[in-house]
Amino acid sequence: MNYESLMYVHLLTVVPCVFIGGYLLAARKGGIFHRRLGAIYMMLMLGTAIITLFIPAGVGPQFLNHFGYLHILSFIVIWTVPTAFFDIKKGKRRSHQRKMIILYISGIIIAGGFTFFPGRYLYQLFFG
Repeated sequence: MNYESLMYVHLLTVVPCVFIGGYLLAARKGGIFHRRLGAIYMMLMLGTAIITLFIPAGVGPQFLNHFGYLHILSFIVIWTVPTAFFDIKKGKRRSHQRKMIILYISGIIIAGGFTFFPGRYLYQLFFG
């Protein structure tokens, strides 16, 4: 896949996460709806993080001629999703809750915020 295709697939997976994750953090926890929507959210977040690993850094320094600082957040998401899943399966509710908050803040708010910096696609789309 080329850069543009990867970027669009990434947007298709991450945009629903903005709303689903926000809802899950605010809504009542533990019910069947929360668990099912949470599973969708976790799969989308994991998928979007994996997709970003194939998108080369276009702004700022590159490592290994491909990765940038934002890719660190992708690795945080790739670690956080399965560990949060296993935490809730083991009954570690507080740990699961902390990881899901970390996931939303790092994977959605921080990474999403950086996409509106000059030189990035969303900056061009909204402000260019």
